[in-house]
Amino acid sequence: MQKLGKREEQIMQIVWKLEKAFIKDIIDEMPEPKPHYNTVATMVKILTEKGFLSAAKLGNTYQYTPQVELAAYRQEDVATIKRKYFGNSFSRMITHFAKEENLSDEELDELVRIIKSQKNS
Repeated sequence: MQKLGKREEQIMQIVWKLEKAFIKDIIDEMPEPKPHYNTVATMVKILTEKGFLSAAKLGNTYQYTPQVELAAYRQEDVATIKRKYFGNSFSRMITHFAKEENLSDEELDELVRIIKSQKNS
């Protein structure tokens, strides 16, 4: 799966959230200053060509839907980070985030619970 650029990922996050979107809907969800319509339209076209979005013609416009699920993209992205920065070690990655994020006792307990539930299944 291809890695998305920053703006592409921002657009995909919006479409994943909305599930179906016209370019106007995407622009409405973007932070100020809003990009120009043509800029977003170009990025959406690129995402369609890359296979991340599909386009359905409705009247004189197109409605876009995700072709790649957020969970699949996230899984690939996390796997890349794990491989690239943590020597493909899940425990090193989790240790890093546990230390850097100053997790609360509740968050640490939740992590332990999740790990134990995986161990028992």
